[in-house]
Amino acid sequence: MAQGHTNAAIATRLFISRSAVEKHVNAIFTKLDLTALAATTHSRRVLAVLRYLGA
Repeated sequence: MAQGHTNAAIATRLFISRSAVEKHVNAIFTKLDLTALAATTHSRRVLAVLRYLGA
């Protein structure tokens, strides 16, 4: 995700289903407290990557 890959691309690279990737991505959003409300003004994927890079 930090490299800009889509869920489908991540699933292909990891040999897992797209739904499994979506579940993990949603878990990341939850752990980082990036609710759907945050998505109204910013992309949650971008915010998650920015937090990852800042860690």
